[in-house]
Formats: sequence, C-alpha cells, structure tokens
Amino acid sequence: MTATTAPGRITSGVGARTRRLVYGTLTPDALRDELSLTTTIDLAHVVMLVEQGLLERERATALLRLVTGLRRQDFAPLWGLPAPRGVYLMYEQYLMRSLGEETGGRLHTGRSRNDLKATATAMRLSDWTMAFLADAVRLEAVLLARARAHKAVVMPVHTHFQAAMPVTYGHYLAGVALALGRDITAVQQAAEGLSVCPMGAGAVAGTDLPIDPGRVAGLLGFDRACVHSIDAVASRDVLLRLLGAVAGLGVTLSRLATDLQLWSSTEFGFLTFPDRLVGGSSAMPQKRNAFLLEHVKAKAGVALGAWTAAASTMKSTPFTNSIEVGTEAVAACWPGLSAVGDSVLLCQSLVAGARPVGERMLSRAEEGFVTATTIANRLVRHGVPFRVAHHLVGDAVRRAVDEGTTDLSGIRLPAGTPPEAAGNPPLPQATSELRYGGGPGSVEHALSEALSVLAAHAAWWRTVRERRRAAARTLDEAVADVMGDTSDGA
Repeated sequence: MTATTAPGRITSGVGARTRRLVYGTLTPDALRDELSLTTTIDLAHVVMLVEQGLLERERATALLRLVTGLRRQDFAPLWGLPAPRGVYLMYEQYLMRSLGEETGGRLHTGRSRNDLKATATAMRLSDWTMAFLADAVRLEAVLLARARAHKAVVMPVHTHFQAAMPVTYGHYLAGVALALGRDITAVQQAAEGLSVCPMGAGAVAGTDLPIDPGRVAGLLGFDRACVHSIDAVASRDVLLRLLGAVAGLGVTLSRLATDLQLWSSTEFGFLTFPDRLVGGSSAMPQKRNAFLLEHVKAKAGVALGAWTAAASTMKSTPFTNSIEVGTEAVAACWPGLSAVGDSVLLCQSLVAGARPVGERMLSRAEEGFVTATTIANRLVRHGVPFRVAHHLVGDAVRRAVDEGTTDLSGIRLPAGTPPEAAGNPPLPQATSELRYGGGPGSVEHALSEALSVLAAHAAWWRTVRERRRAAARTLDEAVADVMGDTSDGA
C-alpha cells in the first residue's frame, strides 16, 4: 500500500488563500524553525519506540538516517513542497514517499500532533527563556557594577516629582538591581513549568500502546513526563505565567527608563549619554534625544498587551486541545516576549553608558533642601517631638525660599534647646548617616545581597544549561546506538 491509496476521511485540503491565512507563507527559515524542534522530538520518540519494542530497529534506522540527513541539509529537500494541511503532514508525507508507508508511516506511532505541538512549544519557550535570562542576568551585573562605581555620587531622590531626601546614584541603581533580581527570579520560577514534557498525552487521552513518556522526556531535557493527558494538551498556563513575569520585568525597566530620560533632560542635567546612545532632530540642530529610552518604555506596553491578547484568546475555551489556545494564544505571546528581550539588551547599553553629572546632582540636592528631614531628626535627638521639629524646619525652609537662600541655620528653636541641635551637616555626611532602613549609608549591605542574588541566578542558569546539554548528548548517543547496533547486526 502506498501513501496515495488510502486518503482517509479528508480527501482534499483547504484552498490556497485559506491556507495562507491559517498557516502563513512558508519560508525556508520558518520551515527550519518548526522542523528543527519537531525532528528533535522525532529522534527521541523513535529511540523510545525501539526500546519499547514498538518499532523494528531496521525501520528505526532508516527513519533516523533520513531525519538526521534532513537536519544536516537544513531541510532543503522540503523547500517548496506543497503543505495543504501544514508543515508536519507535509514532512510526514515526505518520509513516507522516501521510505514507504511501512516505515515512514510508523513514526507517528503512540503520539499525536497535539502532544507533539505542545512539546515543541515548551522546548521553544525553554530555549527563548534561557537566552533571555542570560541577557537579564548580564543587565543585573551591569546595574550592580555601575551602582558600586557611583555609590558616593550624591543626588536628590524625588517623591511626587519633588526633591525629597539625599541618596546616591549608586544607591538608586542598587535598588533597581534588587527589583530586577526579583523579576528574574519570577521568570525562573515560571520557567520551572516548562520542565514537564507533554509527549505521551497523545491527542487528548493518552494511548493504549506501551510507550515510555519518561524516556522521551529525559532525552529531550525535561525533568519528567506529564501525569495527565488532558492537562498536557489543553494547558498553556505556563506560557501565560512566563509572559506575565517577563512583562513585570519590562515594567521595572520602563520605570528605570523614565527616570533616566527625565534626568538626562536639560532641566535636570543629572546624566549624559554618549553620542552612540542618542539621536538628533531632522529640524532642530541642538537636540540630543535619548530616544532609546522611549523604546524601553513602550516595549513594556507591548508585553502587557500580548498577555492581555493571549489570556483573552484562551478565555472560555473548552479545557481540551484547541486552536485558540495552542495556536492563536501562543502566537500572541511571542511579540511580547521579544519586546522585553529587546528592552533588556537596550538597557544593558543605556545603564553602562549613562554618566552621572555629580556637580549638578549635588547642586540640585542642596537647592531642594533634602537635608530637612535630617535636621528635624537631630532636633528629635535633643528631645524635641518630631511633629514640632517638622514644623520648625518647615518654617525655616519657607523663610529661606522667600529670602532666596538654601541656608537653614535660622531655625527658631524651642526654649532650652542647644543651638547645635539644629546643625545642618554637609550633604555627603548627611547621606552617609542614612544607614537605617536600607538608606544610602547602608548601600554596601544592599550591594552584597544583590550580588548574592545575582550569583544564585547565574548558578541556576548554568545548572539548567548543563542538564540540557547532558540530555542532548544522551539523545545523540541513543540515536547512534540504535543505528550502530543495526549496522553491526547487518
């Protein structure tokens, strides 16, 4: 029997226009992207079928040789072939034409496109996540390096867009690094869901054939096989959680970008960027626009929109395999993931390239009366109730503003309070004395903690990378063993 003698229930494919709408235009790159993962799964599946006695070694060898040959050729023999029902069935038809139905038609034993597609999606997400986390950890390291380099550069921190208290630029960057560290941890935790392999779930209810899903999972680098067939093919909740965590990281970077852009304006003048990180104007010769920061801010919105689109697409679908969930919702996620990935790369350059203008920062801190709370606290140490001290210092600030000065030495002290109680320390000293509650005076402790988190992130990444590399080596060895044993037997 040949592949053309039994067309099955469906005797014709969808029309060309509908095919383009549903499957898109198949390019060599798109073909390679899809089949590189599919054929990796095929290799593991064939090895398992042989080990379980469900596929003769001779037929398995023929399949493995053809599949590995296609991979070496970047699937060039498949370019331009008609795919009226999608890439996978076109690929399977090629195998059957090349090897005959009796061999090529056995590849799909004990599985479905449903669990195959879910597994390929998990593998693609895992690959993307590993690359993304490597870049995110590099950004974490850049933030901490710049934080240490600028831990003594005093600047005002703002609340409600008003100068509030003295900190340092390094203290600010260390805070962003800690927040980014939590975002990275959230992405790692979401990615743990990708450690379960859907292969074995079949179309939706498993199979009555004695397959070994755990073996396939191990060969593909997963920690374990699925325990419930419907859950395996129906769910893409891991993708939503991963995108949510990535979007959260993008939000953190958007807030960093907002500060850096504001601080680099002429009105603030806290930061400068080198020419390679700014753009000019087609009409205004004087402009130096930190436009890359606007991309960072916008990309967080793309990620949030992608999550909303994917979740809305999944909403109210039956809890089983469905196109809405497995295809459309998954497709909606990728622009959001890619946007934040780009944002991370941009921020690596922007944080590394930003140069604080220490004199300007110090001047604006002085003009903003940012030591007012420190002066009030000194009064508290001499027995003045804080609310009374607050009013006294506020009154002194008001009078200083009216007089056009930043001098707060004229505080009207309560009777019996020694004059030294209202001392106004130099800004660097006042900043260093903010040692409690995580203030800039304790930035070394914050840096130490952030470095520990960074080290943990890097260790997690290396562990996962090595586990996946080990699985790839095991798969290569298993494929070679199947093919080699047949050759020896022949």
